[in-house]
Amino acid sequence: MGLRTIVQDVIGRQTVDGAGVRLVRVLGSPTVKTFDPFLMLDAFDSTNPDDYIKGFPTHPHRGIETFTYLVNGAIEHKDSLGNAGVIRDGGCQWMTAGSGILHQEMPLASPRMLGLQLWINLPAAHKMVDPKYRDITTDMVARVEEADASVAVVAGSYKDTRGAAQGDYVDVRFLDVCLKPGARWQVDTDPAHTVFAYVYDGDCFLLDGKTPLLARHAYLLGGGDAVAFEGGDAQCRFVLVSGAPLREPVAWGGPIVMNTDEELMQAFFEIEDGSFIKHWVPAR
Repeated sequence: MGLRTIVQDVIGRQTVDGAGVRLVRVLGSPTVKTFDPFLMLDAFDSTNPDDYIKGFPTHPHRGIETFTYLVNGAIEHKDSLGNAGVIRDGGCQWMTAGSGILHQEMPLASPRMLGLQLWINLPAAHKMVDPKYRDITTDMVARVEEADASVAVVAGSYKDTRGAAQGDYVDVRFLDVCLKPGARWQVDTDPAHTVFAYVYDGDCFLLDGKTPLLARHAYLLGGGDAVAFEGGDAQCRFVLVSGAPLREPVAWGGPIVMNTDEELMQAFFEIEDGSFIKHWVPAR
């Protein structure tokens, strides 16, 4: 089928979320259909703790999975399943909200807070599965060292290397690629999957005529069974994300994502009457 090319270039917008966290919302409601099954991508990069230490106090989720990848920094996590801990440089957390979970994410003051949070939609058949939390530490993430690039296999697989996490409900691959200056790197992709790249440090080119890829842009890549990149004058770091699209209706209200407005309203009714959480374990 050939190499994938860019079909959509998305520039994030500055926003404030949680209790006062400054971040860049890259993907959101305007990109739901084209980036299916990926609902939201938030990027954060700051050396000023005032931008983020107010964090995200306890809030609910249902119908999605949240995947937080931390390049630099530290974030404290607690949830209604009793999970508690801190993710640090190179670590990540994969949370399946399923039928409902309450959690908080509180960034800790660090020299640099750099990372991403990706929301993955759950199929209708699995919207109400039991919630689950996976803490992925740096030592669990395999890194493939090649002549042209260093590839951290965070989720899915790359060549013969399995990632630290595998999607239970959506087949997701998440690679963190460090591309050397002037180097060329190519990877096979499933032709049926949605594929996008997000550059978070430096710049590089897509080998479809040397289209420049700019930092803090998300690039949706069209049909093809491979994608190829070429490094610029300096080292470039980007994530390459892919997943099988769901092609299902989306009813989205704040932290809840369902398939119909009726399901969405039911979730908010349950939040109000105290029946939202189906599985509760006191936090440690």
